[in-house]
Amino acid sequence: MTYHFSKVVELPFEDAVSAITEALKEHGFGVLTEIDVKATLKKKLDVEYRPYRILGACNPKMAYKALQAEDKIGTMLPCNVIVQQREDGKVEVSAVDPVASMQAIDNPNLADVARQVQGMLRQVIDDLGRRG
Repeated sequence: MTYHFSKVVELPFEDAVSAITEALKEHGFGVLTEIDVKATLKKKLDVEYRPYRILGACNPKMAYKALQAEDKIGTMLPCNVIVQQREDGKVEVSAVDPVASMQAIDNPNLADVARQVQGMLRQVIDDLGRRG
């Protein structure tokens, strides 16, 4: 089982970040955190790295359902979405597959929430493919 959904987009890196942020918003997700991996690695380790951004996406209604089903699920929230410029110069957007990441938790109620979020994130990535 793969642990992510990915799509290469025909957009410059920063435009891809904006496009995925907007696509997430259209599906009820907000971006709670944004980690610029390239800048962080430069600052902390003084190394060069390609553009790579981690967005912590959260759909409040689905997060609430997940928390009601499993009180420690916050250790796995929010859902990470990454935008990276690959070595070949193309830009790829990937979202975590919540079903894969939560399969170790034996809770049918949580599994149902994970399947719903999985469908939503797949749609976000599919919609992004139509934009770029």
